[in-house]
Amino acid sequence: MSRPRGVAGRDPRAGFRAERTDAGASVPQGLLKAARRSGQLNLSGRGLREVPQCVWRINVDVPEEANQNLSFSAAERWWEQTDLTKLILSSNQLQSLTDDLRLLPALTVLDIHDNQLTSLPSAIRELENLQKLNVSHNKLQILPEEITNLRNLKGLYLQHNELTRIPEGFEQLFNLEDLDISNNRLTTVPASFSSLSSLVRLNISSNQLKSLPVEISGMKRLKHLDCNSNLLETVPPELANMESLELLYLRRNKLRFLPEFPSCRLLKELHVGENQIEILGPEHLKHLNSILVLDLRDNKLRSVPDEITLLQSLERLDLSNNDISSLPCSLGKLPLKFLALEGNPLRTIRREIINKGTQEVLKYLRSKIKDDGPNQSDSVVETAMTLPSESRVNVHAIITLKILDYRNNFLNSLPEEMESLIRLQTINLSFNRFKILPDVLYHIPTLETILISNNQVGSVDPQKMKAMENLITLDLQNNDLLQIPPELGNCVNLRTLLLDGNPFRVPRAAILMKGTAAILEYLRDRIPT
Repeated sequence: MSRPRGVAGRDPRAGFRAERTDAGASVPQGLLKAARRSGQLNLSGRGLREVPQCVWRINVDVPEEANQNLSFSAAERWWEQTDLTKLILSSNQLQSLTDDLRLLPALTVLDIHDNQLTSLPSAIRELENLQKLNVSHNKLQILPEEITNLRNLKGLYLQHNELTRIPEGFEQLFNLEDLDISNNRLTTVPASFSSLSSLVRLNISSNQLKSLPVEISGMKRLKHLDCNSNLLETVPPELANMESLELLYLRRNKLRFLPEFPSCRLLKELHVGENQIEILGPEHLKHLNSILVLDLRDNKLRSVPDEITLLQSLERLDLSNNDISSLPCSLGKLPLKFLALEGNPLRTIRREIINKGTQEVLKYLRSKIKDDGPNQSDSVVETAMTLPSESRVNVHAIITLKILDYRNNFLNSLPEEMESLIRLQTINLSFNRFKILPDVLYHIPTLETILISNNQVGSVDPQKMKAMENLITLDLQNNDLLQIPPELGNCVNLRTLLLDGNPFRVPRAAILMKGTAAILEYLRDRIPT
């Protein structure tokens, strides 16, 4: 336990004879006594118009209980106390804080949200141990530059104020992990934000931003980016290079186009509803291997590309209130739990089917594939990723090819000439008759995604698979795999490994449900030593 800190020039006996002020009377002595023991003081919702001096001086003045017991043999050792580390002053009527804030240098948490503060004292710079500062729901118009001195700050919450700019030197908060500056009046985001290398979550929604700095891509650890409710007409292409990004919110802006996401392999949720997006193309979808939620509601889309079926992990798709007149039947093969179609002029699906919900719609779309046959235009739309029916095309001669879709055919092998596809990144072989993974695929080092679900594949070669260093997604669902070789666990580059619907007994379903990382770890643990 630390002893009370002294202040130069103060009479050490002052606490024995000091009279309690009116401000101090608003804080029960029992609370102060408990705070000296625990290091935490909660004064939220007490109608305070100013912070009582006894709070600022809690570790400076001799406590009142010393007047009752001066014996050093007392059971309650009042002279032993803990420095205040957590102070909650939220939901009061505070209009300002004094520089006496510096008397609490041990604070790690300061919560003053939901007050009427218009500024912060410059003395805040002396709270060098502060890790969490919540000043949300106040009336701040500017932040003092001294706030950039809080080098240990991990969480800074400034939402619902009246801020128009961010002070210079903000990049010095290099330990910051969570920053919320939503619901302010910001018109720009400083390029220096790129230096916030520890930032994991950034909320800049509900401001007046017309653009984002290209430097934002420098936030390599950022997982959650919320840009909802701004005035964005475009987003910088560099945004697509944020490798750790998992959640991206761009709703209620003025976007007309989507960026591509070549490096966002971990992106799980993309929310771009309530914009002016007119086109959703293959280039927007081909890299979204991990996407679970795709929100496209309230845009101007007229069609959904057949390549949407590349999103093999997609669970929620919102297409409400667009101009879509038809859907690709192959959409029925996705593992969707939620599909919203209201507000579209759909002509190919009866309203009564839509009203029955997601699973009935998917069932109907799958039935159309069976009815029309695999080579009919309703089941395989001719796109840049599919072959036109009744045509002969030497695909292996198209050396610039990046995406190849062979699903819904009767293939059981691939020609060796495909080795010449030196730029191929994605191949879809689902719903064919393959019994093994075609050997030629092991010789295409650029492959990132192999989709070979719903075939008869009975084995894979883990050694050759490990050599495919760029492979990130492997879909082997609904095949005839009797066992999964433990050595497959060495394919550490895999981000998505889908094995459901096979007759093997291990890994168990409980392991599969934990995801790719757990599966690979399970397999590695079973490699013979």
